[in-house]
Amino acid sequence: MSEGPVYYHEYLQLDRLLDAQRPLSVERGRPAHDELLFIIVHQAYELWFRQILHELESVLAVFAQPTVPERSMGRVVAHLERIHAIQRIMLDHLDVLETMTPLDFLEFRDLLVPASGFQSLQFRLIENLLGLDPERRLPINDAPYLTRFSDDHRALLEASQRRPSLFDLVEAWLERTPFLEVGEYAFWASYRGTVDAVLAADRALIEANPNLTEEGRKEQLVRFDATAATYASLFDDDAYAELQAQGERRMSRTAFLAALLINLYRDEPILQLPFRVLQSLMDVDEGFTAWRDRHALMVIRMIGAKIGTGGTSGHDYLKDTARAHRVWADLFDLATYYVPRSLLPELPASVARVMRFHLDVAAGGDPTP
Repeated sequence: MSEGPVYYHEYLQLDRLLDAQRPLSVERGRPAHDELLFIIVHQAYELWFRQILHELESVLAVFAQPTVPERSMGRVVAHLERIHAIQRIMLDHLDVLETMTPLDFLEFRDLLVPASGFQSLQFRLIENLLGLDPERRLPINDAPYLTRFSDDHRALLEASQRRPSLFDLVEAWLERTPFLEVGEYAFWASYRGTVDAVLAADRALIEANPNLTEEGRKEQLVRFDATAATYASLFDDDAYAELQAQGERRMSRTAFLAALLINLYRDEPILQLPFRVLQSLMDVDEGFTAWRDRHALMVIRMIGAKIGTGGTSGHDYLKDTARAHRVWADLFDLATYYVPRSLLPELPASVARVMRFHLDVAAGGDPTP
């Protein structure tokens, strides 16, 4: 307080911030009215990217601990939910940008070559810290994405690739889930009995369905066998490893089973926050997929089939990244293996006891101590 009052304009450094918009069309002597909008929207994105990185660093710090305290999970969920809220704002920015017509954009577009949004250092850092698989990252004109950056920025991106990503840390956290095996209880053995019963009932429905032709029945049974084989991979190390080799699965089998356990038994108090963490990771993944998709639609609306200013195919490249650059596809695949709550095997009392609030147990809740 002794340093004097804080003045709004100075605190936000508005002189610097509002002097950061320098339209090239004005400098070149042919002012294009909408270039200012173009600059402000993209600068706003970079400010939001900075906030996302700030949230991600906090989440990474939590998961980097050898043992992740349960009391930290609430903060992790809050940080991830904030990122998802920012993503919704990012989508709204595209609505503002689309008030600029394609003809308005053409007034200054050529001045931007060869600059491109692909060169956003912060967004590439976000992808790397989230855990985008380098093997799945699409090249830009058959060249690694790093070739589009300055030496200083390339060094920062390479350093981010060497760090444990959020995917790496969450996978390790899931692998430490204590409830997969407790004493004589093994989650996958208990779950497998339910799966076998559900699959047997499904096969019987297909075989007895009077509305199916013989050919239709054969087709349904082929699909059923494929589904059954997918379930079988959960219980067989070699089959699961084959899915990993084919790129169909990235997470370790232990981590995947732990994530499945958390989702199936989400109502147990100790699993509620871990469940929200996994849901929030999916929300963030879906948020970036939606933003890339929406961005791709905006690009084709603005430039049609023209080559992007960065030299790529523009719309096609962006559309492809929306699918290829997902990080948490394994978590989305978990729904394949869900069974109805009513068919879930009851947890042994010794396992349920440690998953529930002690006050509930002491008050005579199920299970009794």
